[in-house]
Parts: sequence; structure tokens; C-alpha cells
Amino acid sequence: MSYTLGVIAFVVALLVSVMLHEFGHFATAKRYGMKATKFFVGFGPTMWSTRRGETEYGVKAIPAGGFVKIIGMTPLEEIEPGDEDRVFYKQPPGRRLVVLAAGSVIHLLIAVLIIFGYLVFTHDDPIVYDVRVAATPVCIQATTDRPCSSTDPRAPAYGVLHKGDVIVSVNGKNVSSTSSTTLSQVVGRSAGNPVTFVVQRGGQRMTFRLTPVPLSVNGKTIGRVGVSNELVARHVSTAEAFPRTFGALGSFFTSTVSALGDLPHQVSLILQGKPRGNGAASVVDIARVSGQVAQAHVSLADRIGSLMLIVAQVNFFIGIFNLLPLLPLDGGHIAILGFEEGRSRLYRRLGRRDPGRVDLLKIMPVTYAVVALFIGLSLLLVYAGIVNPIRIQ
Repeated sequence: MSYTLGVIAFVVALLVSVMLHEFGHFATAKRYGMKATKFFVGFGPTMWSTRRGETEYGVKAIPAGGFVKIIGMTPLEEIEPGDEDRVFYKQPPGRRLVVLAAGSVIHLLIAVLIIFGYLVFTHDDPIVYDVRVAATPVCIQATTDRPCSSTDPRAPAYGVLHKGDVIVSVNGKNVSSTSSTTLSQVVGRSAGNPVTFVVQRGGQRMTFRLTPVPLSVNGKTIGRVGVSNELVARHVSTAEAFPRTFGALGSFFTSTVSALGDLPHQVSLILQGKPRGNGAASVVDIARVSGQVAQAHVSLADRIGSLMLIVAQVNFFIGIFNLLPLLPLDGGHIAILGFEEGRSRLYRRLGRRDPGRVDLLKIMPVTYAVVALFIGLSLLLVYAGIVNPIRIQ
């Protein structure tokens, strides 16, 4: 699979995901009897369209998403005679909530299905990687560019830990890829003091106590036991696939919150022209990574799996981001709906007249400001993706 094919695959998957988002709004609106007059792929001038019943379906010139036109999304629209009962804003709050949230729910469902399918077919956890023993040299050396000599201390792990052992914990602390504690941290600061290793060997767990040998490196004394290790995806059985799917989503949520919180720092790095690490990324950055994955020297199945995981994480991010309580995002409309319903209930309890709907005209300036901010950030990230790509840490 070539670099270009990887980029194209990601772009197509993204467009399909966005269209499924719009289909979520469309299908739920139609289900509740609301009137949807347009369903289009893309934006800009119309390239092709056809009418089926009351809905016009078509393709626009700019393939950057799509849109659904549901009449009465705001009370400001003119409503044709006979459609008064089918407008969006006159529907019960529960139905409006379902229609508004449907797009994000579709994105989250896509992420769930991809992750679950990945786990079932590969049995590899996409998030948690175990630490496995790759080799145990005979002696402890500051460098490995020469054979062991009689003056080199014997490695405590030699003959004790075996190649292929999975290190479960050291001194009771988990050392998987998701742990903040690493093997080198525990061993490095334990020179001369016994360290308890729990390893998985075959189907059996075994415990060993090894005393790290003091070694001087760059003027500092650290402990070494003589283990070179590698990260391997944790095996997941078919029965474990479903719960692990939501464990992976939890990790996606953490990374999404982290990326949003780190956005000001990323903007600062871009403006200063400094190297960027993992964090806020544009479509350009993700497409580039997809291309690199597609041409990686691994099996075709591994490359396809990695590309699907990228699509899953992007869909999850879009689903969560779209629920932020900011107009014009769906989350902004949901927030207004929640405010209106909460205020109505409060007024009823106080015996006062329902103040009705929020005056959208009063908050339009805020909406325009948010749109301008989103456009500015998007252009900045796209620019950075071209001239200052993310450097994977």
C-alpha cells in the first residue's frame, strides 16, 4: 500500500464519517416526522442533485463534509403553509435532543465498531502494550560495543529471566505502556537494593528478586539488572473484546481532553515556529501519518488495522468535540435546549409564565466569534501541518 493510497483512504473515510454524521440528523428527523428538504455532500456550488419526495439530494463542488436542511431549526425561518407542525423548534424536547445528538452518536458508534472489530480480528489491544524481555546479556556494561570481560559484573537477570517473559510488575508497580512507572525508573533508582519482578511465562506467573548492579553513567549511579525489553500489544480474547473496547474509548477520551487543553500551547509553538509534539493536529497532519502508516514495513493486515484505528480516534474526537456547548456546534444547540427546558420548569414551579425560547439574535455575535475562532484555528493548524508537521515523540 503506497503513501498516496493511505492518504486517500483516510480522506475518503473522513468524508464517509461526516456524511454518516449528517445522515444521523436526517434519519432521526424523518423518523419523528420533521421536514428535511436537503441532504448534500460537500459545500459550495451544486454539481448534481435530484429530488426524491420532499428532499433534494445532491453533491456540491467542495468535498468538505455535508449538510442537512431541517426546516424550523430556528424560529427565524419562514415556514410554508401546512408545515407548521413539522418544524424542528415545535417538536418535544426529547425528540429535538435525539436529532441534535444523533451526529455525534454516529461518530462514537463508528469508533466503537472499529475498535471492537480490531480487537476481535487481531486479539491485540490497541492501547495497552506489555513489556516483554527481548534479551538478557551475560554482563552489565555501560555500552554493548564490546564482549563481556572478567571485570564486568554478571547481569542479575541472566539465566533468571527468559526471552519472551512478560514483565507484569516491578516492586508491585505495573509497567505496561499505560503506566506512569517504567521498568528503567524502578530499577535505575534501586542500585544495590533488591527489586521484585513478577513475570508471565507461558501460562504461569513467576516471582523473582534481583538486585540491580550499580553502574556509573555520565557521572550518575544507576541500577541495571541486564534486561533489554520491547513493547508488545497485550493479547485480548474474544470474550474480553467488548469491555476492552470501552477501555480504549476511555484512553481516547483522555487524549481528546489532553489535546483540547494543550491547544493554547500548540498554537504558541506554531506561532514561534518551534517543533510540535503530539497534540492538536490538522487534517493535513493526520493524512500524512496515514500515508506513513500505509507504507510501513509491516504486514498489510497491520497497516489496515492501524489506519482503521486512526479513523476510529478521529471519529471519537469529532464526536466529543461536536458536543462542546458552543454554537454553531450541535453541543451549543443542546445547551440552549437544556437551558430553555430548565428555565421553563423553574418558572412553572414559581408559578410564573414560561419565557419561551432563547432569542437567538442576541447570541449571534457570540456564534460569529466562535465560527471565526474555529476557522482561524483550522487554517493555522493546516498551515502548521504543511510547514511544521507534528514530530511524533
